[in-house]
Amino acid sequence: MIISFSIRYRYYLYQGKCDMRKGYDGLCGLVRDEFKQDPLCGDVFIFLNRYRNRIKLLQWQEDGFAVYCKRLEKGTFELPKHNNMDLSMMITASQINYILEGVVLSSVKKKIRYQHPVNKKVA
Repeated sequence: MIISFSIRYRYYLYQGKCDMRKGYDGLCGLVRDEFKQDPLCGDVFIFLNRYRNRIKLLQWQEDGFAVYCKRLEKGTFELPKHNNMDLSMMITASQINYILEGVVLSSVKKKIRYQHPVNKKVA
């Protein structure tokens, strides 16, 4: 199954270790308590287990929650570098695709592109 990600959504990666036995309600609790966000907002919330070989994505889709789960039989999911102590970080649609596909994130190099001043990230 191929899953696609759009730039119209925001993607939040949980930096803690998630108990993969959690279902919809347990993951919603993490979104409220750890992300300090409303799970009904439509954003995608991403959780990994301690060994980083299992991943769950939670998203509200107008009439209910959807959860995407993946378990690797070999290897681990690589996480982007994160400098601060927040339990969550925003990542891009491209980054979540790379994570799921097993791309080494440090090897990804993007060419310089125009960025509208309103959309530029603050350093």
